[in-house]
Amino acid sequence: MSDHLSKDDVAKLLAEPSAANRADLAAKVAKQFDGAALTATERRLAEDIIRVMAHDAVIRVRQSLAENLKSNPALPRDVAMTLASDVEAVALPILQVSQVLSDEDLIELVRSSRSEAKQTAIAKRDTVSAAVADALIDSGSETAVAALVANAGADLQEPSLNRVIDKFGDSEAVQAPLVQREKLPMTIAERLVAVVSDKLQNYLVTHHELPAKVAADAILQSRERATVSLLSGENSEESLERLVAQLSRTGRLTPSLLLRALCTGDVAFFEFGIAALSKVPVTNARLLIHDAGRLGLKSIYEKARMPQALMPAFRIALDVLHETPYDGEEHDLERHRRRVIERILTQYEELAAEDLEYLLGKMGDMIKVD
Repeated sequence: MSDHLSKDDVAKLLAEPSAANRADLAAKVAKQFDGAALTATERRLAEDIIRVMAHDAVIRVRQSLAENLKSNPALPRDVAMTLASDVEAVALPILQVSQVLSDEDLIELVRSSRSEAKQTAIAKRDTVSAAVADALIDSGSETAVAALVANAGADLQEPSLNRVIDKFGDSEAVQAPLVQREKLPMTIAERLVAVVSDKLQNYLVTHHELPAKVAADAILQSRERATVSLLSGENSEESLERLVAQLSRTGRLTPSLLLRALCTGDVAFFEFGIAALSKVPVTNARLLIHDAGRLGLKSIYEKARMPQALMPAFRIALDVLHETPYDGEEHDLERHRRRVIERILTQYEELAAEDLEYLLGKMGDMIKVD
């Protein structure tokens, strides 16, 4: 069957105006409909045919028209709006692709439509302006907003992202693509740390720039939960190893983070971290870290290229952890951590200002629950 409209097509339609014939005719008219190939008279005639077919009683005819006109920049706006307001089978190609629709048109369609599929089609357009994005956040469904935040072509500014978290912060369907956007404002990343799962927290920490304190808290809180799982019989060492490897690859496995982990009692994180930085198996790293002769820690610390100025602080933290047993009473973990931090603060004076502030803050939190 030829794609070109001919007199035979018109004759066939007049002789047998079936739905199939009308659908074929719609496809042919649509494929030939562009400003460059038609004279002014032919263009007016083609527009008249398209307008009639846009109101055809048979969905198949209108669907054929929409599929073949969705990328056509010469499509009259009134026809585009007619098709975009139609049933989903007809509207979706126009809503997702057509550049004839203005932002004002799209906003009107978002607000007037209760169709989740239509809203989602708009959210998946190659580019979504800030104004259209805001309309989707305000009026769209959870599925549509999930598609919006997953769309790299969506212009999502910080106020809009804040509203996404306000409305859909508890939605896992929205959280995952939001966390995985290529770039997030720091304030948004900070807010997300508090509401997402451990897995998404780790992604935030390893793929987005977070303040050191927020990143450390996110990692260490996640590790604390993982320790509880380990005590319950679940093996979390594989997930810990993956996290440490990712932090190392992205340059976020810092001496500061390792010291903070050790001060809060997370020896396993420190062991895996030193092993990753020194490129030795974790079993060997553990033997050296806990060497009673004290040369082992110095050896692997240097191999990991850790700053010599912080070596005494790590030594103090490990000594306190080895010397001080848990008392088994309520809040014993907090008291144990406080003892580690107190020893470091009283015996070591070369901490960076941000680390000092962090440890003092942690001690204050522990005193509150004692």
